[in-house]
Amino acid sequence: MSRLAIWANFIGYQIAWVIVVSAAGRGSAGIALVPEAAFIAWQLAASDQRKADAQLMLAALLCGVLMDGSLSFLGWLHYAAGAPAVPAGGAPLWILGLWMCFALTMPRSLAWLQGRLALSILLGAIGAPLAYWSAARGWSAVQFSTPAIKGTVGLAIGWAAAVPLLLNVSRRRAPASERAPAAA
Repeated sequence: MSRLAIWANFIGYQIAWVIVVSAAGRGSAGIALVPEAAFIAWQLAASDQRKADAQLMLAALLCGVLMDGSLSFLGWLHYAAGAPAVPAGGAPLWILGLWMCFALTMPRSLAWLQGRLALSILLGAIGAPLAYWSAARGWSAVQFSTPAIKGTVGLAIGWAAAVPLLLNVSRRRAPASERAPAAA
């Protein structure tokens, strides 16, 4: 994969993330789905591994349903409302869409994490809570319950598991000639 494609994936995901959380924070969760759909369509159109990408997005979707749904159900995180909404205690569609978009960074801009288990755990444990806090403070897309440490720790633990898991799914779905070595 070219450096341009890697950087385009990284920057495209960041742009989509900002648009999504800002729209969700304004109560326009339906509009938030547009940049997610555009990013996914763009990445799939450029992919020569669409089936693997679809399987990776499905794995990420399940992670999002489990983790964000659980944190919402427990009342540790509260997501900005707006259509299309999900019943109380569930993960909203816009956050699930972000999971699917994030999954498409695994075989592209985050492929360098393949085989680096400790670093991928650290990225998940630190990076994800920071992203959620940014979404909370910058755009009011999510709110942490009091004490906020519960939601922060829940995110850190969940994402510390999810990032290596999704990297593993990505590695296993890639053609044998492109696979990075498994984490030690």
